[in-house]
Amino acid sequence: MSEKPFLDQRIEQLIDANLDRGREGLRVIEEWCRFGQNNKELIIKIKGWRHQLGLHHHDCYKNARFSIPDPGIGLSHPSQIERSAPLQVVSANCARVQEAMRVIEEFSRRSNPSLSKIASEIRYGVYEVELQIIRTSNKEKRINLIEKCSLCLITSPSKSLNTTVEKALKAGLKMVQYRTKSSDDLTNLSEANELSRLCKIYDSLFIVNDRIDIALAVDADGVHLGQKDIPVQIARKILGSEKLIGSSIHCLKELRLAEENGCDYVGAGPVNKTQTKPNLEAKGIKYLSETCNSTYLPWFAIGGINNTNLQELISAGTKRVAVCTAIMNAKDPSRNTIELLEAFQ
Repeated sequence: MSEKPFLDQRIEQLIDANLDRGREGLRVIEEWCRFGQNNKELIIKIKGWRHQLGLHHHDCYKNARFSIPDPGIGLSHPSQIERSAPLQVVSANCARVQEAMRVIEEFSRRSNPSLSKIASEIRYGVYEVELQIIRTSNKEKRINLIEKCSLCLITSPSKSLNTTVEKALKAGLKMVQYRTKSSDDLTNLSEANELSRLCKIYDSLFIVNDRIDIALAVDADGVHLGQKDIPVQIARKILGSEKLIGSSIHCLKELRLAEENGCDYVGAGPVNKTQTKPNLEAKGIKYLSETCNSTYLPWFAIGGINNTNLQELISAGTKRVAVCTAIMNAKDPSRNTIELLEAFQ
């Protein structure tokens, strides 16, 4: 059996430096989880890691801190100045922690196997924490977009589908819901993939109606579910926490259920009689104020809405609408989109 190596001051010094670096990086991540995301679970986890490293930050490491001149003191990199977004700062500090833990893991493997094991666990744990923070940030971005969104386009089958949608996006549309009743899955997938690509170009939300499989395949921002579609809880397990889930509601009971199930927004209607849902009775404007004004969820009025009746809805307190024929069947989709958007200004 080989003899346990003598731990010289150089190794003690580098372990000390990386314990400091790792704990500092963890503190930055923890503070963002605390103030930026209000995530108690991650706060507890990261605080625990900092405590573990603190317990192993022995005096032998601290005493070696100034025993040998450190040529790395004061060195920085231009990329540090370029970090402006919180997620950039968090990602940089996740990398800092991972690198520091790797150094500690390698150099303490023989002299302090307990510390080496802890460093390895933290290194792998930070990979998962960073992913969780990114997913939460992605969800926040989507929620912010939907809260600011006043107009959603629900597509209908069209030979000029892509052209019509892109014209609306160029005109300022920020949300597209792909709806199809076709049984041709390859065509559906191809259409959804192209619309998803267009929405990403214009920084707009792309939602798939009903089809969770297609939503996942094209990396959509979420799905919209009807009352007879797959339950929201199951959809959430499949999609994950970062995607949006919307629900069609027709009464207060369905609205409360959408809230309880964790939906991110709802479509309320139909306000008017519509060709898209001819079997549903028109609810009228009064229904919106009685049903939707009590919810904290963003809600879209839906059903036969166009330029001629939109102002009445806005006067009644409607902040968001979803339309189909008003844009899909328009001779000038760009002009109609602009007019609908301008009505909210």
